[in-house]
Amino acid sequence: MFIVKIDSGLEIAEADLEALDEVSAATTIGYAGEQTVHNLTVELDDSISQVFNTGSSVAAKLEPTIVTPDGWYEKKVYKDRDSFAESRTRCENHGISLDLISMTTTSSASDDAFPFGLTERQYEALTLALSRGYYESPRQTSTEDLAAELGISQPSLSRLLRRGERQLLSSALQSQEHLNTVSS
Repeated sequence: MFIVKIDSGLEIAEADLEALDEVSAATTIGYAGEQTVHNLTVELDDSISQVFNTGSSVAAKLEPTIVTPDGWYEKKVYKDRDSFAESRTRCENHGISLDLISMTTTSSASDDAFPFGLTERQYEALTLALSRGYYESPRQTSTEDLAAELGISQPSLSRLLRRGERQLLSSALQSQEHLNTVSS
C-alpha cells in the first residue's frame, strides 16, 4: 500500500490510477494544498516487491510518496550513509533507479549520537513506527506488530514510543519549564 500525492493540476482520477498495471485499487483520501492524496494498493512483481518488503527496510519514510510526471519521490531518513548505500544497491539490483536529491544530517555530534536527545532504542522504535504507518490515520500497523518486529513486548514498545514522543516534543518546544507552565 502506498499513500501518494499527485499535483491537482494533472487531473488524474481514481480510474486512471487503477488502469496502471501494478495498481489493484485506488482511493482518493483528500487534499493537501495543491495536491490530491490517494491510497494505492499496489501488486508488484515478486523480484521488485523484495525491495519494499518489511524485512528489508533500512529507512523511515517521513512523508507520503509524491507522484509527478517525472517519477515518484519519497523523503526518507537513513541511520547512516551505509544504510543509504545498501538501499541504493538493493534498488539497482532489481532494476529500480534511485536518485539522491539531497542529503543532510541532523546531528553534529558523534556518529553514535541520535537526534533530539533520543536513545538508540527510542529512535529505532519511532522510525519503525513511522515507516510502517503507525502515525497515519487510519493506522497501517499496530503496536503488537511493531513489538514483534523489534522482538519486544507490546507494553515495552508502548513505553518506548511514549518516552520518545515526549523527548521529541520537549526538544521541539525547547524547554521543560515551558511544558510545565503550559500543563499547569
